Amino acid sequence: MSDIPFTLDQLRILKAISTEGSFKRAADSLYVSQPAVSLQVQNLEKQLNVPLFDRGGRRAQLTEAGYLLLDYGEKIITLCQETCRAIEDLQNLQGGTLIVGASQTTGTYLIPRMIGCFRQKYPDVAVQLQVHSTRRTSWGVANGQVDLAIIGGEVPSELQDTLKIVPYAEDELSLILPVSHPLAKADTIYRDDLYKLKFIALDSQSTIRKVIDQVLTRCDIDTKRLKIEMELNSIEAIKNAVQSGLGASFVSVTAIEKELRMGVLHRARIEDVEVRRILSVIVNPNRYRSKAAEAFCLEILPQFANQLKKFDLSELMPQGLESGQK
Repeated sequence: MSDIPFTLDQLRILKAISTEGSFKRAADSLYVSQPAVSLQVQNLEKQLNVPLFDRGGRRAQLTEAGYLLLDYGEKIITLCQETCRAIEDLQNLQGGTLIVGASQTTGTYLIPRMIGCFRQKYPDVAVQLQVHSTRRTSWGVANGQVDLAIIGGEVPSELQDTLKIVPYAEDELSLILPVSHPLAKADTIYRDDLYKLKFIALDSQSTIRKVIDQVLTRCDIDTKRLKIEMELNSIEAIKNAVQSGLGASFVSVTAIEKELRMGVLHRARIEDVEVRRILSVIVNPNRYRSKAAEAFCLEILPQFANQLKKFDLSELMPQGLESGQK
């Protein structure tokens, strides 16, 4: 037996089985045969002298020892990935990978434009965009699986001391109406007009819906009085529904730029009300920061930041790296 009784391949197989729920699907995801996966697991259990899976059920269920090995295995794999990226950095942005995370709205409408600018300058860097809920994105940054992220929701309380959270930009949540709606002819509408409208909203359990409700409440808008006629599962579906005359909605202004240019949606102004939320950049200061990530922070983020005075680029940089320094 070697000093370390498992290999990286075996750890990757263990993780794949846990993720996919079966040996067959894990084999398919790794592009190997199912017998090869089964043999690796058998060898691993023999080397560790402990069962890793409870084979009584239909789904591959980890034993207590299996969960323990998976927990440490994921950390080992992440460190190996960081090591490879650090070595790639020696090529000075002539290769390597940048992994950017985002919550739904920013990941759909803002980050792709940022990545486009970055790729024009650094075409040899592979860029991955991971769009998930704010919670899942925050954990990705904390675990070192994501270099940096831009989020619109609140970082989980258990991660707020781990991550560096830097206010980045203000995102306006606009009230959109069908262009044929009577209120679309008014320069501004009043707060009480909101309670007469039929609203189309995201599912009440979605993170974006909760953030929008919180922001509206801070603007003294009683969300319980809003008449929710329809709930849809995507912002694109909501925009199409409003465009078709089915109701009104609050969406990020970044999500409706094209529709406003085309004149197919009306952006209504509410007297004495500005509905805005703060977008934040999050990084893990205790994880390795690649040159690609530093270049993204130094060269791309400032291009898209608005006039939010709290934004301080130096807060994102590792200690000793000042803005403009590479």
